Amino acid sequence: MHIGPHQLKNNLIVAPMAGVTDRPFRQLCKAMGAGMAVSEMVASNSLLRGSEKTLRRANHEGEAEPIAVQIAGADPQMLAEAARYNVDQGAQIIDINMGCPAKKVCNVMAGSALLKDEPLVGRILDAVVTAVGVPITLKIRTGWDRDNRNALRVAKIAEGAGIAALAIHGRTRSCGFSGDAEYDTIAAVKSEIGIPVIANGDISTPEKVKRVLDYTGADAVMIGRAAQGRPWMFREIEHYLKTGEPLPPPAVEEIHRVLIAHLRELYDFYGEHTGVRVARKHISWYTKGLAGSAAFRHALNRIESSAEQLKAVDAFFGELASRGQRLTYVEECAA
Repeated sequence: MHIGPHQLKNNLIVAPMAGVTDRPFRQLCKAMGAGMAVSEMVASNSLLRGSEKTLRRANHEGEAEPIAVQIAGADPQMLAEAARYNVDQGAQIIDINMGCPAKKVCNVMAGSALLKDEPLVGRILDAVVTAVGVPITLKIRTGWDRDNRNALRVAKIAEGAGIAALAIHGRTRSCGFSGDAEYDTIAAVKSEIGIPVIANGDISTPEKVKRVLDYTGADAVMIGRAAQGRPWMFREIEHYLKTGEPLPPPAVEEIHRVLIAHLRELYDFYGEHTGVRVARKHISWYTKGLAGSAAFRHALNRIESSAEQLKAVDAFFGELASRGQRLTYVEECAA
């Protein structure tokens, strides 16, 4: 899988997710098998660049290449300037967000709202491709609603503008994240354009990855919500695609080790106060489905220090180990 001059180690990509794909999470997913991870959405408004949040999202220190940053907005020149700014900060691939269904994004005609204005899509892509010398990728949905699926037209605009790869989420903007993703549109786009196509939406297991790749002919898959609390899924997928055999799911002991390391990275990246709060959702995702986790997660929300948070996590996993249980995340979540 190539994106411009960058050869990825595989065709498994972490989807950009606001509040999730920060540097610690991207690094972890890459270390556990992902070929690329795209940053949280960065607003194109230059007035926001001095904010702590934006500066943190532009921090790629120590991150494995390629470094991919997603930008969002509706003004071609502002997006072009945002691309230049992020390349100066170390971005090697710029991704343009035309897929986010959130109302606060669509209400300012950004994200998937842009799919309603195909001429503007073209102007944005032309401006950003011209502005920087790194590959530009695009993430879209299948259309605005089920009566207005225009992914193929947008894909052809993107290819004509020089976009290096196209990711398609198999839902319309109006679907949000409800219902099941469909892959017929992705397959139709792949059959009509020559640039790499990345399939996204409801891709949660190694078996599903293979089915989606086979059905759509896509060059890669992009995985989002399914990787929350399960960064090891990328090694599981890679193994399955190579061998046709599933890897054993991780034992509780490994989940414990990975989680503790992730928490320490979060504290270091965000600082004590914010780090503890960001960590809560990750702990919830890692422990979901494990015995006694509901009560544990409830108590966790009252903990205010990193030291106490780590102590509580150790105690929770220590209790599981004392029972001699070799529970696994996947088995428990399937129960």
